[in-house]
Amino acid sequence: MTSNSKRVLATAALAGMLALGFAGGQAWTAVAAAARGETVTPLTAQKLANIPGKTLTALTVDYAPGGASPAHHHAASATVFAYVVSGAIRSQVNGGPTAVFQAGQFWIEPPGSAHGVSENASTTEPAKLVAIAVGDDGATLTTFDK
Repeated sequence: MTSNSKRVLATAALAGMLALGFAGGQAWTAVAAAARGETVTPLTAQKLANIPGKTLTALTVDYAPGGASPAHHHAASATVFAYVVSGAIRSQVNGGPTAVFQAGQFWIEPPGSAHGVSENASTTEPAKLVAIAVGDDGATLTTFDK
């Protein structure tokens, strides 16, 4: 990857984190996330030229053994696609059954979903997922529940 590509990716990631807010509502801080055993890393945010008014935002979530994200919900305009890169992730969406997804598996969260459980299924191994959301330009994509 060229240094210009890295610069563009870093700029897009920062724009995604600040403008599109995968973490809104209740205050999200790196310190609080680390205490829960999660590390969120923005990857990119790109307006979709063929779908005016929509932006694709991508990030990774790394979970330490036993790590978890707080309960949250997604914007009414955003569909979220989650792909497990490594380890196993326990997830529960919209009050449905809790499921464990292994590396290579994915799930889709429809617009406005409530994500009650998102955590590492293991207390001994780390886990990682990629989350990709397509939502309205400028939308706060994730709001943590109180």
